[in-house]
Amino acid sequence: MTWTTRPRSERAGLAAIEAGAGAQIVLLHGVGLRSEAWNRQIDALAEAHQVAAFDMPGHGESAVRSEMSRVSDYADAVLAAVDGPAMVVGHSMGAMIALDLAVRAPDRVRGVVALNAVFERSPEAARAVQARAAELDGVSVADPRGALDRWFGTDDTPERAACQDWLCSVTPAGYKAAYTAFAHNPGPRRADLARLSCPALFMTGGLEPNSIPVMSEAMAALVPKGRAIIVPDAAHMMPMTHPEVVNAALLDFAAEVLS
Repeated sequence: MTWTTRPRSERAGLAAIEAGAGAQIVLLHGVGLRSEAWNRQIDALAEAHQVAAFDMPGHGESAVRSEMSRVSDYADAVLAAVDGPAMVVGHSMGAMIALDLAVRAPDRVRGVVALNAVFERSPEAARAVQARAAELDGVSVADPRGALDRWFGTDDTPERAACQDWLCSVTPAGYKAAYTAFAHNPGPRRADLARLSCPALFMTGGLEPNSIPVMSEAMAALVPKGRAIIVPDAAHMMPMTHPEVVNAALLDFAAEVLS
């Protein structure tokens, strides 16, 4: 599978890769990436569903927007672009956006999947991610090597090369805004998770250094219809590196919430 750029449509100012027909599944990528990060999910899900993978503001082919300082600002942009109820799937910061949508717009979310999601970072982890955000100037391209090493280790792979290309081509202002919002958001509040009414799947990798398994397990335990899956040999870029297990989980979840 290559990570070729796909054609886009436009929805309420957001660029989106669209495929398939039927009940809707929305895919939301992480900071610095673009909708092609979902290439291995789009085709698998589009066999039975309508799929929309959005470029978040300032990423891919979506323009930079002013005043995007909170995760809820990104969720509002997605909400304006989604027509009707959907299963919402997010990865990393996309998972934060997906959970925010599920909490604030329960009539629009039939089920939510949070891949590699952050929840209640330790003080040390919070300081580290906020320090990285503070180093961004919004003008120059950030050195991607630190992120790539956290996501993939040091081995050269097609997935690492694709992410390097995306991180080096993202608009610096859009990257700074999104990374700052991500760094200063501790994840969903416990009270919000406890009142989440739709089914929720939390999935992460056993080798994940930041969105660690105990975070997904804790969130799943708080949600009335929550469940967690830990992929033992996966790290942060699980949708790209472990597509078979991710796709199987998404298809099973879709059969439950979209039937």
